[in-house]
Amino acid sequence: MKASIAVLAGDGIGPEVLAQATRVLAAVAARFGHDFALHDALIGGIAIGKTGAPLPDETQALCREADAVLLGAVGGPKWEPPAKVRPEQGLLALRKGLGLYANLRPVRLFPQLVAASPLKPEVLDGVDLLVVRELTGGIYFGAKRREADRAVDECVYTTAEVERVVRMAARLAGERRGRLTSVDKANVLETSRLWREVATRVVNEEFPQVRLDHQLVDSCAMQLVRKPSRFDVIVTENMFGDILTDEASVLGGTLGMLPSASLGEGPRGLYEPIHGSAPDIAGRGVANPYGAILSVAMLLRHSLSLETEAAAVESAVGSALDHGALTEDLAKRAVSTREVGDAVVRALLEERQ
Repeated sequence: MKASIAVLAGDGIGPEVLAQATRVLAAVAARFGHDFALHDALIGGIAIGKTGAPLPDETQALCREADAVLLGAVGGPKWEPPAKVRPEQGLLALRKGLGLYANLRPVRLFPQLVAASPLKPEVLDGVDLLVVRELTGGIYFGAKRREADRAVDECVYTTAEVERVVRMAARLAGERRGRLTSVDKANVLETSRLWREVATRVVNEEFPQVRLDHQLVDSCAMQLVRKPSRFDVIVTENMFGDILTDEASVLGGTLGMLPSASLGEGPRGLYEPIHGSAPDIAGRGVANPYGAILSVAMLLRHSLSLETEAAAVESAVGSALDHGALTEDLAKRAVSTREVGDAVVRALLEERQ
């Protein structure tokens, strides 16, 4: 297969983790006989520094033409408020511009990392869940006003926005264990009442084989650390999904292990680890690249329909963990970012022999 992939390293540890992710892509191409053309482009703080914009026109055009987009991380203290042009604006604009309305965040515990989680092993038993987060609506994209002594952020959802993300989540639930939990705050928020009504209608009318339940976001947050194995697929609005998946990272041992895929109606997607730019450790060679590498697996699966290759990457990650390739967020006796990439690439290529 021939595929064009836009590579947006971004800020902080983004270039370090993507360097290992692209090595894994090259190893997949070598093992399975594919031709992946990688095209680098700017986004985030580095783009602001070089062009004045967090998402240059050239980057937007490249991403629209690519089969998939692989992203590192954006942001850092240099561009925090009160700066008016910020790196995160580039990421939000890219998602919106590509029509990527659903963010898939799988939470899977590799057995080698049970000790890395602060939760008891018996709580972690059976954890395998997927959060589908609405990505282009809600309070992050609503109108914003700042006055002398008050600030306003509007949260707006339309029926159509809720319908499409619930449909995707219900379809994915049907391909898994058939359970879908819709998370809202319907006891307080009007947007959540709309969300609950639409989710109920869509699932009941279009996905009768899927078992739907509703949960308030505060209750869901508690259950994620109390009994996470009860969840199969969770679908929720933008801000709730952002917060809940960061909380759920403790189930996998660390934020550095979690990948994500941002999808729309077509096969093109944006793939990135859910961690931030971590400027405090940037340049030290200690960042955890597993989230970026597992994002490659999601890219292969969802944008390129290469399930065998995706499973091979996930298997190689398991093998690397088996051989003790653990960064400092996972173990006291840690290896470098590069050494993790070495271990995953080695496992991928050895399986071919």
